[in-house]
Amino acid sequence: MRVADLRSGKSHGDENFPVASLLLAPEHRKPILAFYHFARAADDVADHPSLASADKLTMLDGLEAGLDGAAHEDAEAVELRAALAQRGLSDGHARALLQAFRQDATVNRYHSWLELMDYCAYSAMPVGRFVLDVHGEPRAARTASDAICAALQIINHLQDCALDYRQLDRVYLPLDMLRREGACVEDLGQARASQGLRSCIQMLADRADRLLDTGENFATHVRNLRLAREIAVIIALARNNAARLRVEDPLQGGGRTRKPQALFITLATLLRSLTRGTPTMQGRTLDDAGA
Repeated sequence: MRVADLRSGKSHGDENFPVASLLLAPEHRKPILAFYHFARAADDVADHPSLASADKLTMLDGLEAGLDGAAHEDAEAVELRAALAQRGLSDGHARALLQAFRQDATVNRYHSWLELMDYCAYSAMPVGRFVLDVHGEPRAARTASDAICAALQIINHLQDCALDYRQLDRVYLPLDMLRREGACVEDLGQARASQGLRSCIQMLADRADRLLDTGENFATHVRNLRLAREIAVIIALARNNAARLRVEDPLQGGGRTRKPQALFITLATLLRSLTRGTPTMQGRTLDDAGA
């Protein structure tokens, strides 16, 4: 069996948050999409419901061999390796992601917030760091980027908590937080969330919001204006998702921003960025702005 045989069919347009959107310059979208295709392929392997853990690990090793140039079976690895070589970029972020997917293949429970954040350090933060590297942003930008990416990961976990449990017996909600609220993992298999589970989800949504607070001014410090606008849109969408998770039950499909509202939030955020464009252009060149 090959990685291609396990593809879910999900594309970057199906994700909860923008991935290499048209806001970015075309020359930057290409390597980011190559990175996404690689991550999507690895994610499909790690999340396959009927594949044994040992087989998942073997296939993830094959993807890493593709990064090394030691294997050529997996098109996503070949595509990313070529994109990295063309831009002179490191494959370190892709390898970090593979560590997270290996963890997904072997770990089904997280006992504390610290364990969950350690997972996010491999599953989410490398994505933002890669995008920064593609745009030539300074390493100092990583702290805010890491916080935003961790927040997005947690929001995704909350939205998919029932599906992850029912299909994969995987629970990202920290067990100690569930216990403190009088909930248990079996609550995720019910038709609607128990009061304890709802309380835990709300607390985690609050923590995601605080992570977004850490990165709130990130967009104003990014040199590339087009990237800054995409970041601003992502933060706005994440805020809306977190707010929905406080009042809607993800076990019943709640906690997600619907496409019409996502479009409205995107346009409103871009309009605000345009009206505040003069200050944010300070220190930025036309090339930085993607003009």
